[in-house]
Amino acid sequence: MSFTAVESARLRVQRSTLAVPGVRPEMFPKALASAADCVLLDLEDAVATDDKAAARAAVIAGLHAHDWRAAGKTVLVRVNGLDTPWFYRDVIDVMEQAGTRVDTLLIPKVGVPEDLYVADCLVHQVEQANGWGSRVGLEVLIETAQGMANVEAIARYPRRLEALHFGVGDYAASTRARMVNIGGLSPDYPGDQWHAAISRMVVAARAGGKRAIDGPYGNFNDPDGFRASCRRDAALGIEGKWAIHPVQVPLANEEFTPPAAELERARRILAALDGAAREGRGAAQLDGRMIDAASARMAGQLVAMADAIAARGTA
Repeated sequence: MSFTAVESARLRVQRSTLAVPGVRPEMFPKALASAADCVLLDLEDAVATDDKAAARAAVIAGLHAHDWRAAGKTVLVRVNGLDTPWFYRDVIDVMEQAGTRVDTLLIPKVGVPEDLYVADCLVHQVEQANGWGSRVGLEVLIETAQGMANVEAIARYPRRLEALHFGVGDYAASTRARMVNIGGLSPDYPGDQWHAAISRMVVAARAGGKRAIDGPYGNFNDPDGFRASCRRDAALGIEGKWAIHPVQVPLANEEFTPPAAELERARRILAALDGAAREGRGAAQLDGRMIDAASARMAGQLVAMADAIAARGTA
């Protein structure tokens, strides 16, 4: 490992992030009762221009009306972008009126690290003014060509940033990809056209000690396509995915939970290497294959995630 230390962001179980329009408070109790690890209360794309203020008020009221933490939910509020007239009021009102009930703010269309500095400054000032000991985290959507071009610098932001999300719809628009479905694959591309972008974001996120999350899959009537997307994500190091409909929540939870067979093998790898270490050996054989310290690190990551999921109390 490099001598340069990178502090890891807070560990959160984030297999499924259920997105709920802020202007639809009647949906909040359903999100609360769902199996989603995280609930995203949305003030941005799911809210029409004329409804922005009403959505903000509804989200603040909903944060107080429901005990999200008692239900085991991590609560994200997606504010509007820095290039809009709603960003500053979203951050200030949500923080001043409900900041102790929010886990993270999700900043959309982040293009440069300085975008985070602006959000960080506002959040810090509200917390400081109120004498709050808790610290609301920031998560970002990488969903523009500019954001992807600067993703390594964004992921290295040193304060408050916890996770990077891939926003496939706006990313497709920004790169002028010729398609209109959100999150699906193009029949004209030989494979997964989002592979390179997601892989780049994952590497940047992990190098910066942050979590990596994939965004929406628009066709909620296509469970097989959604599952396949989750599996490709997991293979690249993504640890969770958005659900735009409750039916997608159990699918994401299942696909991002380490399978029992993989978990059993991971525990056997750790046990075999532990036995080898007691005998003064750094490597061992298991099921006819060589395993070593790299095997232990991979297995350890799998076991740690499974333990975190188990500690959360839902599968």
